[in-house]
Amino acid sequence: MGDIEVPESHPRYQSLLTRHRIEAGVEKGITSKQGLIAEGRGEAFDYLLGERTLDSADEAERAAAAHLLLARHPVVSVNGNVAALCPAELVELAEATGADLEVNLFNRTEERVRAIADHLREHGAREVKGLAADERVPGLDHERAKVDADGIHDADVVLVPLEDGDRAEALGRMGKTELVVDLNPLSRSPRVAAVPIVDNVIRAIPNVTRYARDLRDAPREELEAIVEAFDREAALADAERAIREGGG
Repeated sequence: MGDIEVPESHPRYQSLLTRHRIEAGVEKGITSKQGLIAEGRGEAFDYLLGERTLDSADEAERAAAAHLLLARHPVVSVNGNVAALCPAELVELAEATGADLEVNLFNRTEERVRAIADHLREHGAREVKGLAADERVPGLDHERAKVDADGIHDADVVLVPLEDGDRAEALGRMGKTELVVDLNPLSRSPRVAAVPIVDNVIRAIPNVTRYARDLRDAPREELEAIVEAFDREAALADAERAIREGGG
């Protein structure tokens, strides 16, 4: 990959790569120190899942792509960890689906928001929202309540990778369709999502983009059928089973 001196043949290559990217994100000022802890927790669940995309997660990624293509106003919410792990992939997803990118942080400072926006632009983003923060998500007291009026606040479909459970619930109360990427199928975020994607974000985002490109010219009826066919409860149950069986 060029940004870590470990051969791709190393059995822990992807894990070491993500650790390195989060560490570099902290040094660059785009990832909080708490993000290091969150990365470790996610890595543990990924290990239990066999560090692979389950068939049920692949189906969820296809359904997420269909939702984004059907949306009136899709938005991808970006926090520090996601920006550190897959910035170019986020930009590609936004381009494939016509979604806005919006920075949203729990440990928010204007400096961090600008740093993440600049980081995304360095990887090809033309416009990044989140700096205005001129609206709020009702029912939240912390900084993640701050959103752009013409971004997440107006969105009908929001992809929220590595989301906080209380904010996921609050966005749901606003009537938004949430697509959540989370490696823990037991956490609140995937459990309130219309589409819970239990997969590593570095695999999930490219997979959603691939499906979006495949489905870009599909008729609306086909996209609606994909959305209707997706079984969120079955996807969560399959992820729990895989964890219990050690990635089986």
